[in-house]
Amino acid sequence: MKQLTHIICWILFVVSFVLAGIAVLEKLVNFWGFTFLRGTDAWHLLEFSAVALLFVIALQLREVRTCLGVKCSG
Repeated sequence: MKQLTHIICWILFVVSFVLAGIAVLEKLVNFWGFTFLRGTDAWHLLEFSAVALLFVIALQLREVRTCLGVKCSG
């Protein structure tokens, strides 16, 4: 279970930064009058990124709590 939580944290962490990068890139492209995300606003991507990071923080805090309750190895 701990390994699964760790993998999910890494996946959500990477996905959230990729979404934030795409949102920033979209804003830069919009500055020049173009777009590559036709139906999605860049702010929505930033919101999804923030929600994913919130889940990562919650999972990390849960892992810290379980490590403090029981001797955590590694």
